Amino acid sequence: MTQPLSLDRLPFRTPARITAIDWLRMSEGDARRLRNLGFDEGVSVESLHAAPFGGDPLAVRVGRMTVAMRRALANAVAVETGQ
Repeated sequence: MTQPLSLDRLPFRTPARITAIDWLRMSEGDARRLRNLGFDEGVSVESLHAAPFGGDPLAVRVGRMTVAMRRALANAVAVETGQ
């Protein structure tokens, strides 16, 4: 396994697994939304692409679903690649 990094720094199209989420760094509403979308430790994720001109939001695949999330939220999600 590689060194953990935040989801916003994960290279595009690199499969990874969520190792930790700092729920306290986000609002209660954002945390609830991410939990409802399936964000949790052990879940497979992949950063797909970013919006042009600043790169916010990111398109992220979590499980089999693609969601848009702000970089600030992605920064609170620690991931680890299988490389």
